[in-house]
Amino acid sequence: MAKPTGFLETKRKNASYRDQAERTTDFKQVMLTIPDDELQGQASRCMDCGIPFCSNPNSGRGGCPLGNVIPDWNDLVYRGKWEEAISRLHSTNNFPEFTGSICPAPCESGCVLGINEEPVTIKNIEFKVVTHGWENGYIKPVVAEKRTGRSVAVVGSGPAGLAAAQQLARAGHSVTVFEKNDRVGGLLRYGIPEFKMEKWIIDRRLEQMKEEGVAFQTGVHVGKDLSAADLRKSFDSVLLTMGAELPRDLPVDGRDLGGVHFAMDFLPQATKRVHGDKLPPEDDILASGKHVVVLGGGDTGSDCVGTSLRQGAASVTSLELMAESPHGSNSATPWPMWQMISRSSSSHDEGGERKYAMLTKKFTGDERGLAELHGVEVQFGDPDESGRPQMVEVAGSEFVLKADLVLLALGFLGPVQAGLIEDLGLKLDPRGNIDAQLDEFATSEPGVFAAGDCRRGQSLVVWAQWEGREAARAVDRYLMGDSRLQQRNTLGNFPG
Repeated sequence: MAKPTGFLETKRKNASYRDQAERTTDFKQVMLTIPDDELQGQASRCMDCGIPFCSNPNSGRGGCPLGNVIPDWNDLVYRGKWEEAISRLHSTNNFPEFTGSICPAPCESGCVLGINEEPVTIKNIEFKVVTHGWENGYIKPVVAEKRTGRSVAVVGSGPAGLAAAQQLARAGHSVTVFEKNDRVGGLLRYGIPEFKMEKWIIDRRLEQMKEEGVAFQTGVHVGKDLSAADLRKSFDSVLLTMGAELPRDLPVDGRDLGGVHFAMDFLPQATKRVHGDKLPPEDDILASGKHVVVLGGGDTGSDCVGTSLRQGAASVTSLELMAESPHGSNSATPWPMWQMISRSSSSHDEGGERKYAMLTKKFTGDERGLAELHGVEVQFGDPDESGRPQMVEVAGSEFVLKADLVLLALGFLGPVQAGLIEDLGLKLDPRGNIDAQLDEFATSEPGVFAAGDCRRGQSLVVWAQWEGREAARAVDRYLMGDSRLQQRNTLGNFPG
């Protein structure tokens, strides 16, 4: 453990953010790091709890899916042993800077201290450890000592694909990552705004991976530019990590009016502008000077809010279908479960208005495009036979909002099936995801594996990385008969 009395002496302190008035004028990262001495005090709060629920995911989704050995590196940080801390962190997590920036930290909901106190600020400590690692040269390429002569194609370069590719390269395989976009990173690059994670952070890791032997092919849409047959012919094994990119639509009157867009048509453009790309004016989706309504209150909706404010929207309103969750605590989700409580992101704190229990009924406008959103308030009553609360419209609560731009951030239905998935003839599960059993990750097509959101559905970056690491083990076993790649929550001799 860290300091035996640390949790009694030191109160939790979160990382602070850049000044609100300043940060909304640019796309630079909003989160600041905690100074070393303060952070070591935060690490000292990690107690000798016996069973570290923070390191193990439970049925309520609390705890770390990666199995990060959190008490170990908290103790090392408290003692100032930064190089040992990054080594221990990397033993379970390929990219702590990704999770330290954008993961919602289910580990903290599993912290034993959180039963009656504020939990340890695990996420901030994790980010500081990897920052120290880069700044002091502790993070170096891990090149395989021996090549296997086997080749693997990884389709998709999000967190699952990148984690799998790095693991497979370190196991000695020849790995090529295919990405349909012009840059590597998947939703890490084009779904996460720059102000939450600057993209040089991804590029720094990509350089390490290239030195480890991973090859990247961008601008190649597998299933379109490269056929499934040619892919199978060219590689000994294929791992699909394409994510769940099929967005949930809103089939109401006026949906086809100009000005109603999916969030994932809007957010990538904002990142491309930060990269200096020029977009065709006819395809440009900008919030500047517009009355923006964001439908959906999750992370993607929050990202739309922050991006719209930075682009100079006249107003930003978030509408959420569900009622607001309780503040502070929720008896329905006790420790160590992930707390279903009302949360406010840094983007929501920057401005705009949030409204709950609001149902969109239709959009109206004219030949110039969208002008108004029409909706009604709803209430949720007793559950039906399926266990879902019944939604009832509140009589006389109809409303109209001025809207020049509506962004649909309603979640995702699964992977896009047209193209590669159909060409491979893969079996799908009842939800439309690729059918591949957990731990094996093998699809119905021999030699083809699947991991991440395309297998499990829309989820967290930390789950994607875990699936990528575990799928790499499955591919390695398929190619070699066994695998030296370590499992979650074990600290074997194999690096990373």
